[in-house]
Amino acid sequence: MDNLITIFIGALLVQNIVLAGFLGICPLLGVSKKTSSAFGMGMAVIFVVMVSSALTWFIHYFILVPFGLVFMRTIVFILLIASLVQFVEMIIKKYLPPLYKSLGVFLPLITTNCAVLGAALLNIDQSLNFVQSMVNALGIASGFLVIIYIFATIRERLEVSNVSKGFAGVPISLVVVAIMAMAFVGFVGIGG
Repeated sequence: MDNLITIFIGALLVQNIVLAGFLGICPLLGVSKKTSSAFGMGMAVIFVVMVSSALTWFIHYFILVPFGLVFMRTIVFILLIASLVQFVEMIIKKYLPPLYKSLGVFLPLITTNCAVLGAALLNIDQSLNFVQSMVNALGIASGFLVIIYIFATIRERLEVSNVSKGFAGVPISLVVVAIMAMAFVGFVGIGG
């Protein structure tokens, strides 16, 4: 049990996929203007990461490895993730139209969100068993949600703040992400 907690905390804080792995930057910058859309994107990413991590783990160990097709894993994983994202997009469009509208073009971009593919590949590369993979995936996805939500709250405050014209918009956002990344370095050592 301690090992699972260490894996979760490590994925959530110490090895945060966005601030330490620099994966998922596109949706971070694109969907984080409002906390509501950031939260919706984070929840969609949690669902896609969890399901894709479970399916890719089984596909890797029960299909690709036994048949000597490990070299195909990236292509297979991308196809699986793309299919899952299309499914999530249809569900959100049908049942949560305001969220679908606020996410706009960034919802299909979950397919190309490196954090989703990164989670699946990290689980395989770290030789985690199924339970460890799911805990790691939950930590990775939760870390993405935490960062995108915190970043969205900061960006909402920046919109009403007096920021010099040279830093307004994307430049100040990148400065904030850099400061957040430096702050998260403080968590190194927690994960054991």
